[in-house]
Amino acid sequence: MNQRLEKLQELIRSLRDQKLTVSFAESCTGGALSAFLAEQPGVSDIFLGSVVSYSNEAKVDLLGVRRDTLTNEGAVSETVARQMAHGVRRQLKTDWSVAITGIAGPSGGTATKPVGTVCFALAGPDFEDSRKEFFSGERKDIQQSSVDLAVQWLVEVLDKK
Repeated sequence: MNQRLEKLQELIRSLRDQKLTVSFAESCTGGALSAFLAEQPGVSDIFLGSVVSYSNEAKVDLLGVRRDTLTNEGAVSETVARQMAHGVRRQLKTDWSVAITGIAGPSGGTATKPVGTVCFALAGPDFEDSRKEFFSGERKDIQQSSVDLAVQWLVEVLDKK
């Protein structure tokens, strides 16, 4: 079994052991995190769903991201990631949520937010955190690195609970 799959299996075990559920709000990964988890048999007890909110309108309409935040900070910001995480957690009534928003490329980057900039957020019971990372490589590499980081980060946080 490869390292990516081992880490995902660790996440599934942790959620099950703690009797917790999870949901995802994805933008630049286009549902890759959801698909990675859903490839595993029998995850319906822990995975309640996801929202792929690629457009700003979907972020606003489906997840409750504030328009002024999008205007002032742009879709690729930790604030937007936090609002996405809270929105999907609220909509799907899960214990935990993960949000990912970024620029996977090959276009769309700027001087302040180059291609490979990805913001993440986790929301759970009495927990909220966000972070910004920079990945290199092709579009698929950036998406896969984002999925891997999200899984790893949630495993780390759940291990501390």
